[in-house]
Amino acid sequence: MDDISRRKQLMSSRRRSWCCSFTDPPSSPESFSNPKLSKPLQKLDTFSKPNSNSVPSSPQSTKSGLSLVGRIDPRRILSPGRVSPIDSSPIQQLGPAPAPPPPPAAAQMRSQSFRAPAQVRAESVSSSECNVFDVRLNLRGKRGGGLVLELSSEVLSSNSELFAGLIGEYRKSNNGSSSSGSKMCRIEVPEVENLSVFREAIELMFEDDDITKRLFRIGVYRVIDVLEVSAGIMFTKGVLSCLKYLEAVPWTEEEEEKLRNLFTRFKFDEATTRDILARLYLLDSVDSQQNLSRQLVSSITTCTDANARHELKLLVKGLLCRSSVYEKGHHDLNKEDIYGVCRSCLCSLVSLFEEATGNISHQKTVKETGKPMIERVSRQVDNINWLLDILLDRQMAEDFVDIWAEQGELLKMHGDTSPMVRYELSRVSAILFVAMGTRKLQCRSESRSGLLQAWFGPMLLDFGWLQRCRKGLDIKSLEEALGQTLLTLPLKQQYMLFMEWFRYFSKHSTDCPNLSKAFQIWWRRSFLRGSETSAIESR
Repeated sequence: MDDISRRKQLMSSRRRSWCCSFTDPPSSPESFSNPKLSKPLQKLDTFSKPNSNSVPSSPQSTKSGLSLVGRIDPRRILSPGRVSPIDSSPIQQLGPAPAPPPPPAAAQMRSQSFRAPAQVRAESVSSSECNVFDVRLNLRGKRGGGLVLELSSEVLSSNSELFAGLIGEYRKSNNGSSSSGSKMCRIEVPEVENLSVFREAIELMFEDDDITKRLFRIGVYRVIDVLEVSAGIMFTKGVLSCLKYLEAVPWTEEEEEKLRNLFTRFKFDEATTRDILARLYLLDSVDSQQNLSRQLVSSITTCTDANARHELKLLVKGLLCRSSVYEKGHHDLNKEDIYGVCRSCLCSLVSLFEEATGNISHQKTVKETGKPMIERVSRQVDNINWLLDILLDRQMAEDFVDIWAEQGELLKMHGDTSPMVRYELSRVSAILFVAMGTRKLQCRSESRSGLLQAWFGPMLLDFGWLQRCRKGLDIKSLEEALGQTLLTLPLKQQYMLFMEWFRYFSKHSTDCPNLSKAFQIWWRRSFLRGSETSAIESR
């Protein structure tokens, strides 16, 4: 019996200790009224889908004159398995707001940050406790959530033309009463894109210090959002401060694009935005781009410093290629400008070969340049190949095939020039052959035939030097592309060129391109399939 009674007492004591921990409800949220604990409440920006029965807490006065009414969950767990609503007001419980009177004509927000037209209405709400905060701003997020701010009508009216008009309409509807102690003006803004940014813009109205200092802390990307909201609510001081800050600091490309989009949706005062627009836009941008591109290309081809020329070629080619992000939406390059620079380089190349063959005096030229002949010829060929790459990227290289096939003077001087100099000409031919063999360049049959008849022989002579001094040229790709280009000609022309290759290859196999694969294809097409076709026609 003693053991049984001791067990009962022990169980009773355990039951009492467990129940006592839940007999009293959780502490009231009045702890938020403690100044030490009020700071976290001020940082609350959004709340989840509001409960229609939830009641805002009483306004908390702040140093800036702005009060944030945060929503707290009105449900607390009182015991295991039981959920009960309790009062969520930390200081006092307000009764449900009376049904609002029919709203006046909806005012359209001028900000384009809301996809749907944002309607703002003024309502009168009974408030016996509000002294300074006589406007309740209710923001509804477009993706859910919301934010309630209690503000001073005097500050709002003096800073925002939009809010000044709404508050004025409210007071007029209340028989001109200006007593803020008896009535509270309620402004509701639905479909807010970003609640925290909207609040940031409102808080700038209550900033005592220079607004620019605060903008410096939040950064360029967010300042652009604040500028959008300030322009929408016609907060002139905020707009001017944002524009002043944005003009004085550098932008990233992402920030610049965002600012461009903003300026396409809002029209600001020209005097205010003159400096920013000067950084964003260039008058006659299409003509200026074409003129600048021509100047850059021409300057690079005349540059004598090898390292600088290499770096600048990579830079300008990256800017001018079609895949560049800087080319989107811009006018195409002027074809005649590029070909004009090409002809200038070809004329220089002809002069250099005349100098190399002794046809003209070169003492003055050598004294002016101070560079050996090989280096000067190589530089001009590099310029031509660089321009050819740009033309190929722009799909404008068809005319260059005819121009290169018609270089009779260079062809005459090719055999009289040192192999270590003349092989540079075959580097130009190699670029064209690779482009045609890999289907990057499409041109007429006459153009292909003229190019091969003019430069196929020099290519055979220079191939050994091309192997030794590749300068970025892929020899295997060249051999494959050269054979494929030959196969695009009529069979009779293929016969002459393949037989020329066969004779040269039999004497100089190591210094001659290997076109065996293409030769087999030509043989099969010409004799095996050709005989079958003749037999069919004879039947």
